[in-house]
Amino acid sequence: MFANRILSGMRPTGSLHLGHYHGVIKNWVELQTRHDCYFMVADWHALTTNYDEVAIIEKSIWEMVIDWLASGVDPEQATIFIQSKVPQHAELHLALSMVTPLGWLERVPTYKDQMDKLNHKDLATYGFLGYPLLQAADILVYKAGLVPVGEDQVPHIELTREVARRFNNLYGREPNFEELAKAAVKKIGKAGKQFEQLRTRYLQDGDGEALLAARELLAASQNLGNSDRERLQGYLENKGKIILPESEALLTAASKMPGLDGNKMSKSYKNTITMRETPEDVSKKIRAMPTDPARVRRTDAGNPDKCPVWQLHEVYSGDDTKEWVKAGCTSAGIGCLECKQPVIEAVVREQQPMFERAEKYLANPNLVKEIVFEGCHKAELVARETMKEVREAMGLGY
Repeated sequence: MFANRILSGMRPTGSLHLGHYHGVIKNWVELQTRHDCYFMVADWHALTTNYDEVAIIEKSIWEMVIDWLASGVDPEQATIFIQSKVPQHAELHLALSMVTPLGWLERVPTYKDQMDKLNHKDLATYGFLGYPLLQAADILVYKAGLVPVGEDQVPHIELTREVARRFNNLYGREPNFEELAKAAVKKIGKAGKQFEQLRTRYLQDGDGEALLAARELLAASQNLGNSDRERLQGYLENKGKIILPESEALLTAASKMPGLDGNKMSKSYKNTITMRETPEDVSKKIRAMPTDPARVRRTDAGNPDKCPVWQLHEVYSGDDTKEWVKAGCTSAGIGCLECKQPVIEAVVREQQPMFERAEKYLANPNLVKEIVFEGCHKAELVARETMKEVREAMGLGY
């Protein structure tokens, strides 16, 4: 299992805004320095709900990738690729659909939730029902150990684990599995005896600590190839070869980026600041924000807790500025436009490096396409290896 590998993606359905930056991309920039990161433009996923608005997808792809690069995603550290350009995603999705019970998809919480939220669209489609399985294929085709998600997406990762478990139980038992596993134990060297002891403790006594210790021993071994490592992961738990490892959810903090009206920042609410909004438009939008309804006149005292601008101060302002806002608002010592000015300056300051990084990509669009082309090539090499194992396991290796 590639415990250090991360898979994450975004759908190209329009301009990215500061909610995307604070909720997802900022986290990617940190993760890429510590993990083997694969960041995916999820264009197949865009079609699950936007199948009737395809014109927006291509334009959004390139704008979105530029936003990622402008935010600090580094193609030297992370792999950036387009989902549909790596055909193994669709192939694994099809393979997994052969063994995934329909009820597993119907019980995913976001399925009915999205059906209700998007009731203006006809989502009674196979693609929409199956999108959690496509998401599972996205993860499993790279054998990603970690998937950064918010709490609402945890059920998707659990489905991915269940699908991987079912696949391994159906197809992971090789004809000469025991012999191959014992031969792999010998390759560990002196640690092989310790591995066998830990395995016995786990299988006979249900010792969870022994299981963890044996997994750590496998992860530390330098003498095992990927096939032997996966074989021993299955042997350890008295299963077959682990063809598709079970990923773990890497919980990320929910975005605290509010929209211009105090609700969650969202395109559907029309309350966004895009990631590369001009300083003039940032100023115009924030200056037009609603404030505490009790402040009808400049001399009326207000309550920051009832003002959407205060929520932006919570994101952007330091303690001194927040104290100044509280004191000035509750005493009518400052006006609403004065209160908004530090937020305007902070947003413009945050976006300035994004504009600077974006310049070279806007001036040379081919550079963006080269980055994505190389990323797609690298991603496909990894995905091909997984699909080779999957085909062989399912009797399609001829």
